[in-house]
Amino acid sequence: MRAEMENVVGAVEKSLKLLGQRMDWETAPHRLEEMNAMIEDGDLWADPARAQKLMRDRQMLLDQVETYRRIERDLKDNVDLIELGEMEDDREVVAEAETSLRSLKDFAAAKELEALLDGEADGNDTFLEINAGAGGTESCDWASMLARMYVRWAEKKGYKVELQSETPGDEAGIRSAAYKISGPNAYGWLKSESGVHRLVRISPYDSAARRHTSFSSVWVYPVVDDNIEIVIPDNEIRIDTYRSSGAGGQHVNTTDSAVRITHLPTNIVVTSSMKSQHQNREIAMNALRSRLYQLELDKRNAAINAAHESKGDAGWGNQIRSYVLQPYQMVKDLRTGYETSDTQGVLDGDLDGFMAATLAMGVEGKSRAEAQSEA
Repeated sequence: MRAEMENVVGAVEKSLKLLGQRMDWETAPHRLEEMNAMIEDGDLWADPARAQKLMRDRQMLLDQVETYRRIERDLKDNVDLIELGEMEDDREVVAEAETSLRSLKDFAAAKELEALLDGEADGNDTFLEINAGAGGTESCDWASMLARMYVRWAEKKGYKVELQSETPGDEAGIRSAAYKISGPNAYGWLKSESGVHRLVRISPYDSAARRHTSFSSVWVYPVVDDNIEIVIPDNEIRIDTYRSSGAGGQHVNTTDSAVRITHLPTNIVVTSSMKSQHQNREIAMNALRSRLYQLELDKRNAAINAAHESKGDAGWGNQIRSYVLQPYQMVKDLRTGYETSDTQGVLDGDLDGFMAATLAMGVEGKSRAEAQSEA
């Protein structure tokens, strides 16, 4: 076997070993059998929340077991094919097996990365908030570009995206928007996106075609599971209703249906501006519970806490990523140094490279300052 292929095989074996460690491969099949037995218990669905959690945990473990076995099987099959092809001097068989091994290496590396999403809430759905920074129309337009970017990313992942609230800009774009994004590991992937995002471009709103810098902030926090109880006393919240901004004409919302909830001890404010006031109250309360849960996670998770503290105000000195469209094309993450010149691809939702680099940085235990000094 050629040296290149030996390196590829070694990389796959390394990924397989790390996957096995993350999922505790020695006990995984036994745990899966136990879950299957619990599911067959007729009394399970007497507690729907417990049943749903068990079903979700079982599916996650099943996927991990099947992935491990697939990588293990494909690795052995292709190594055997290469050895057979070399013995029979069949270059076509060898070439085909080598191509399969290269693909397997990429697949195993991606699954290894997914295995890093083992934080307390990484598997949860997530809320995503975007707020325009100072800068008027420019920042509002940038906020709408970010919203489009994340929606595109989520759709490529096959996630469900629900708009929770939106405040339009005075002339263009949005001042703020909040989404609920549902899918496996949605929070785990998106949590690294919390922070200030900086855009440099020739402004389409400037008649002199000058270059402008705009800022918008992104905040990501997990949707609280039904089995996590967050108690919020009535005397700790203030609920205000107001008129939602409509699209004009017959679509103007003429009732005070939008809801704003303020959590008095922390001054956290959440809003929802759908059509139904009852629905808005429920959406806003769910968002508030998730925000409070995030605060608790922050206390226990230094990495997440540092990421949120680094967000700061949406302006100079606090950005985590720069998107430069003029005078050159470059998107660069200031925490990891990861960069690409494919700015249009990024704005169309190609964010996995940035998220992967941040996850890897977290595993290596680097602080943001350390990562920036190496970038």
